[in-house]
Amino acid sequence: MSPGDEHDYRGKDQGGRADDPYSTLGGTRQTRTRLPDGDPGNPGARRPVRNSRSLVTITGIVVLLVAAIAFANRGGGGDDDASPGAKSRGTAGSAPTGTKPVQGKNGTIPSGFAHDEQGAQSAAANYAVALGSAEMFTKESRHRILDTVYSPAAADKLRSPQDRAYSAEFLSRLGLDPEGNAPQGSTFISRTVPVGTKVLAFDGDTAEVAVWYTGLLGMSGEDSTKPVSTTWKTWTAHMSWSDGDWKVTSASESDGPAPVPGDVAASKSDTISKAVEEYGGFTYAR
Repeated sequence: MSPGDEHDYRGKDQGGRADDPYSTLGGTRQTRTRLPDGDPGNPGARRPVRNSRSLVTITGIVVLLVAAIAFANRGGGGDDDASPGAKSRGTAGSAPTGTKPVQGKNGTIPSGFAHDEQGAQSAAANYAVALGSAEMFTKESRHRILDTVYSPAAADKLRSPQDRAYSAEFLSRLGLDPEGNAPQGSTFISRTVPVGTKVLAFDGDTAEVAVWYTGLLGMSGEDSTKPVSTTWKTWTAHMSWSDGDWKVTSASESDGPAPVPGDVAASKSDTISKAVEEYGGFTYAR
């Protein structure tokens, strides 16, 4: 989902559920990915509903990232939070480094990232996937994700605002019931797919990383009025090293960069549902 007009959880200056300000990676570098052990479906996507741009923005990664990110930023975790001595980085793209991907996991979310720039980029990419997943639409799993991705202070501030953002009214606009469940015979899809990462600033225990991603968001089913669509965004996370891992302290999101749409015809609803069920997500690492 992406930050929308109504629940703009992302916003350019705030990190919300899924507002995304992602920038392109420098040069021709690319992000390397590794399939997670036994975890076939990493959700995380955003899609703007075409009927209502606000709703679309809110629904994709926006919903997930926007509310959380926006609130975190308001809580004092904005750009000014970066360490005073942080080095400004204009082009630190995501070329493979050859270092082994992270081995640990906290639930379904990778953990134990390296205490360096590479680890910060891997953490940001994987956290974007978690925040853009369909699990963000149910209260229990949403709280678990927030507690894993954000610092304790940021998670505490985000929990209530996010619960309000994922209101029954908001969920109903997406075709979900008050608990975040899709109707029988339909599949709710929210998945984020990082395209690349870029280090904007790094100072040992603090980092600012931008994740450029594409997202999927919508309801797949014969009676769906909100078909799955794609979106392109950039999510920027301010992170700090805490208790042996990187944690997000605040974030923001912006639209694009977005490529010209291709000429591939849209697939049928049941084809999309089957693909999401059969194709698992990735664990992202530098």
